[in-house]
Amino acid sequence: MKIQSILIAASLAALTPVTTIADTGLFVSASIGSAELSEDFDGFDVDTDSTAYRIAVGWRFNDYLAVEGGYHNFGRFDQSFDIDGTLVDVSLKADGFMLGGVASLPLNDKFSLFARAGAFFWDGDADINSVSAATPEDTNLYLGGGARLALTERWSLTADGSRYALEDTSSTVLSFGFDFSF
Repeated sequence: MKIQSILIAASLAALTPVTTIADTGLFVSASIGSAELSEDFDGFDVDTDSTAYRIAVGWRFNDYLAVEGGYHNFGRFDQSFDIDGTLVDVSLKADGFMLGGVASLPLNDKFSLFARAGAFFWDGDADINSVSAATPEDTNLYLGGGARLALTERWSLTADGSRYALEDTSSTVLSFGFDFSF
């Protein structure tokens, strides 16, 4: 009977997902990537990319749930238009703070998938020929998902895609980064 109990316990332990990703506690993350914007701004069809970055701090409650807060900068979206021989420069930029939740699904001891959602508190600047045309600000939803690969118990690489609502438009950000768990 004792051997049978040990075998059952060992079998259950072998089937339980083991993760080297720190399962609870404080973490910091940073990422850099490409932000895409396609927007009709004052009659100009701005369709361009920029370099975006994000830094965040959060708390993992367990392997599956976390909260995060941080700063996200979309970079600067610049595009020039030729209007009857006159060059018109349009520049858009936005940045802000985010607060949201992260749900993770560990697939094995090193690899997990995650989804994130939350509120993005942002402001922006829109210039035409270096003259301010608008300074929007709002609070909107962001949604995203990605994958995390544990390199050690504390360090992980991440790849993700997120969609940020920005008033009447949105920006998709594809990025690579890291997490460090304390």
